Amino acid sequence: MSTTRRDPSAYRAASSTTYQIGEVAERVGLSLRTVRYYEEAGLLTTAGRTPGGFRLYGDEAVDRLMVIKKMKSLGFTLEEMRSLLSVRDELSDPAVSDARRAELRELLRTWVVLAEEKLATLRQQAGVAEDFVIGLHGDANRSA
Repeated sequence: MSTTRRDPSAYRAASSTTYQIGEVAERVGLSLRTVRYYEEAGLLTTAGRTPGGFRLYGDEAVDRLMVIKKMKSLGFTLEEMRSLLSVRDELSDPAVSDARRAELRELLRTWVVLAEEKLATLRQQAGVAEDFVIGLHGDANRSA
């Protein structure tokens, strides 16, 4: 993953690629309703609207939704998502001072630790689920 990210507003201005909400939802693997929900929650902004009033999104929105989707699968809350996205947005700003950038990188390392902890918990849960399924197979074979 590249460590240099552009300011989202500058990216939208420079990007000529826009997608309607259905295209974004399909690219990310989310429902239209979920994309709208994240927009209404303030985690996502549109790049504009079509003359007919349909939402348009840029590549930055697709990237943000992929991060949101991954965070959701780890059990992060909307507020946690908002917080991490804010850190990532600020880090992408080339005008951020070196001192602030160092603070943000430290915050990002904290997010890494938290995500690793959540992943470890999910792995434990998956192990329990696998044991359960194996047990059910055994029950089914014994009763046949």
